[in-house]
Amino acid sequence: MSTSFVALSSTPLAAIETPSVEYAALSPMLIVFGAGVIGVLVEAFAPRRLRYPLQMGLSLGGLVVALAALATVAAAQTADGSNGQFAMSGAVVLDRPTLYLQGLLLIIAIIAVGFIAERRLERVVAPVTMRTLAGAAVTDDQSGRAGLNGGGVDADMFTPSGASVPNTDAEFEATRAGAVTTEVFPLALLAVGGMMLFPACGDLLTMFIALEVFSLPLYLLCGLARRRRLISQEASLKYFLLGAFSSAFFLFGAAFVYGATGSLNLSTIGASITDVAGTGGDTTLALIGLAMLAVGLLFKVGAVPFHSWIPDVYQGAPTPVTAFMASATKVAAFGALLRVFYVGFGALRDQWEPALWAVAIASMVIASVMAVTQNDIKRMLAYSSIAHAGFILLGLIAFDDAGLGATLFYLAAYAFTTLGAFATVAVIREPDCDTTTSDTTTSDTTTSDTTTSDTSTSARTAAVHGTAAAVRNPHLSGREATDLTQWSGLGRRYPLVGAMFAVYLLSFAGIPLTSGFIAKFDVFAAAAGSGGGVLVVIGVISSAIAAYVYIRIIVAMFFDDVPTRDAPHIVKPSILTTTGIAVCTLATVVLGIFPQPLLDLADAAATFLR
Repeated sequence: MSTSFVALSSTPLAAIETPSVEYAALSPMLIVFGAGVIGVLVEAFAPRRLRYPLQMGLSLGGLVVALAALATVAAAQTADGSNGQFAMSGAVVLDRPTLYLQGLLLIIAIIAVGFIAERRLERVVAPVTMRTLAGAAVTDDQSGRAGLNGGGVDADMFTPSGASVPNTDAEFEATRAGAVTTEVFPLALLAVGGMMLFPACGDLLTMFIALEVFSLPLYLLCGLARRRRLISQEASLKYFLLGAFSSAFFLFGAAFVYGATGSLNLSTIGASITDVAGTGGDTTLALIGLAMLAVGLLFKVGAVPFHSWIPDVYQGAPTPVTAFMASATKVAAFGALLRVFYVGFGALRDQWEPALWAVAIASMVIASVMAVTQNDIKRMLAYSSIAHAGFILLGLIAFDDAGLGATLFYLAAYAFTTLGAFATVAVIREPDCDTTTSDTTTSDTTTSDTTTSDTSTSARTAAVHGTAAAVRNPHLSGREATDLTQWSGLGRRYPLVGAMFAVYLLSFAGIPLTSGFIAKFDVFAAAAGSGGGVLVVIGVISSAIAAYVYIRIIVAMFFDDVPTRDAPHIVKPSILTTTGIAVCTLATVVLGIFPQPLLDLADAAATFLR
C-alpha cells in the first residue's frame, strides 16, 4: 500500500494550461460591464444629490466608449476578409454576426438609456429639501412653470422607493423627500453587457450565464414603474417566474446535449451530430436537448406558445424599460437562437424545421388576430412584437446566407421602429389633474391611480402647506394615455407626433418606403427561395390582418373627433428623448428608401465562425 502510494505521489502531474483571455477583443463587453460595476459603487458611496448626474454620465459615456472600441475591434477582426476569432478558449466567438449584433445593441442601448434618464414627463410633489413647505406659494417651483400643477418638480418614470407598498405614506414620503431610483442605470448597463455576450457565446454554459446576467436586471426593472405600481410589480413577478422556468428548460437542454455529444461547445456539438447523423446513428437525445434549448430561447424572443408574458409585462413595466426590452432583448435572443441552430444543430434541420414552421405560423397568425381585440396601445404593440417574432423566424427557417442576412437586417429595422414607438407613447399624457386627498385609494390594479374624496384640498396644496399625512397620491401630472379612445384626433392636434407614430405603424405593417417593407420583403424572399412558399403566403395574410390594427390607430388619430373632455396632450421631453425619437424615425424612413448599405452590411455579416 505504502509503496504504491509513494509511486503515485512521485508521478508528475500534467501541466494545467491556463485559458487565454483576449482583453482587446473583449474590450467592448468589458467596458460595459465595468461601467455597470462602477455604477454599483456610485450607488454605495456617492452622495444622493450627485448620483443621478454621475450615473447618467457614466452610462452614456460607457456605452459610447464601448461603441468606439467595438468599431476598432470590428476593423481588426474583419481585416483582409477574415471572419473574427475564438476567444476565452472558445467560450466567446467574435465573428461577423457577433460584431454586427453588438454594434446594433450598443446603438439601441444609447438611445434607451437616454430615454431612461428622462425627467420631464412626470411631475410630483416638491421635495422638502428643495422648498419651504410652510407658506410656500402654489406656483413657486424649481422649473418656473405656473398653473394647475405649480408647486411640483420634474421626476423620472421610476418609483422613488421600490421597497415600499404602493399608495402608502412611505411611498409618498419617499417622493416628497426627492428620492430617485438611480439604480436603474447600473441595472441597465449590466443587462446590456449580458445581451452583448448572449449572441457571442460559443458554448451552452456561457450562454446560460449570459442569459441570467441580462434577465435578472430586467426582472427588477419591470417592477419599478412610478405609475400603476401594482400592475408593474405583477409584471415583474410574472416575468421572473416564467423566465425561471424557461431558464430551467435551457439548462436541462444543455445537459441532454452534453449527454448526447460529450461537449457543451457549439462547434464540437455540430461536428459530433454531423458525424452521428451521417452514419445513421441515434440522435434522439440531441433532439430532446435541442427542444429544451429552443423553449428557453423562444421564450426570450416571445414566440407562440411561449409568449403569454409579453402583453402583461410590456404593459406593466415602465415604458423606458418596455422600449429597451422590446428592441434590445429581441436582438440578443435572436442572435443566440441563430447561433445555436446554424452552428450546433444544422445537421438536424429536417427534424427541427417542421417544429419551427408551426411556431412561426402560430406566432404570425395568433398574435395578429389577438392584436385586433386590444384597446390598449402598449398591449397592441406587445402583440405586434409577437407577430414580428414569427416573421423573423422565417429567416431562420430559410437556413442559408440569404436568410441569415435578411434576419440581421430585420432585427435592425424592427429595433429602431419599436424603440421609437414606445418612446412616443410615453409623451402622450392624460390631462394634468389636481388630485384630491382621501384616506382611501382606488385599486392600483385598475387603470386609475387617482384618489377620490369629498374634500376640496388638492394633493399639491396639501404637500405645499404641510398636510401630507392625508395624501396618498403624490403625482401632479397626467398618466400615459394608452387607451385607444384617448387618441382620437391626436394627429390633428399634434401633427408632428401623429405623423411620426404613423410612420412607425406603417413600418410595422410593411408599407413601402418604410424599413418594415424592406425587412419583410427580404425575409419572405429568403423563405420562398428555400421552399417556404406556404410560409410566405401565411405571412402576407398575417400582415394584412395586423395592418387593420395599425390603420385603426391612424384613423383614430387623424379622422376621429377630438374628445370634448379630458383630451390627452403632448409633454415635450428632454433633448435626450427628443433626439432618440428623431433618430428612430429617421432610421425607419431612411432604411425604407435607401436600404442598400445596411443590406450589404447584413449580407457581409451573414457567416458564422464554426
